[in-house]
Amino acid sequence: MAKQDWQKKAAEWLRGRNGSDELGICVSLVALILVIVNIFLNSFIISVIALVLIGYTFWRSASRNLEARENENGVFCEFLGPVRPWVRNPVQAFSEARAYRHFKCPECGQRVRVPRGKGKVRVRCPKCSTKFDARS
Repeated sequence: MAKQDWQKKAAEWLRGRNGSDELGICVSLVALILVIVNIFLNSFIISVIALVLIGYTFWRSASRNLEARENENGVFCEFLGPVRPWVRNPVQAFSEARAYRHFKCPECGQRVRVPRGKGKVRVRCPKCSTKFDARS
């Protein structure tokens, strides 16, 4: 019975909060790397930076200002750009890179993927229907 009360209170506290997002996960990973590096270097500055990053991650997760946290995460995801799939899931990104080539549409900038090994192909953009040649 006590376990259910605790779960209910935790669920109530988390309602309306941001939770973890890509920026929070990345900051947590950087803090973890700094903690591991600090094991070998034993530096006070590195430990303080890691502690501040962990605190920032918890603050972002507990924040009720969803719009501001969403804007921060959007700017971070835009900053990552084409590296984003490699950060999210490196194994899947590696298999995707081996199986497909990715091209940008010259008109609208939409990313289009083409199977590798097909030679010179005519690609049609799914967004604006522009056709262009590409070598896969």
